[in-house]
Amino acid sequence: MSAARRPLLTATAAGTLLCALWFVPSANASDAAPGAAVRSGSTGPATGGLAETGGPDTTAYVLGGTGFLGVGAGFVALAMRRHGRAS
Repeated sequence: MSAARRPLLTATAAGTLLCALWFVPSANASDAAPGAAVRSGSTGPATGGLAETGGPDTTAYVLGGTGFLGVGAGFVALAMRRHGRAS
C-alpha cells in the first residue's frame, strides 16, 4: 500500500467508527417510571457527587475517559518521536 493512501484509509476508518457510534442508544438508567417525580430525600449512602439529586454516578466514565485520553496522548507522542527519527 502506498504511503499516499494511508491517510485516506485512516480517515475513512475514523469516519466509519464515528458514524457507527452515532447510532448507539444512550443509556438512561433509572428506577422511576417516565415522568415520575424524583424524591428530594436520600435513604441510602451517597455514592458519587450527584446521588443526592438523583443524577447518575459518572465517576467510572470520567476515569475511563481520562485513561483513554492518556493512552491516546501516549500514542501521539510515540508517533511524533518516531516521525522525528525517520526524517
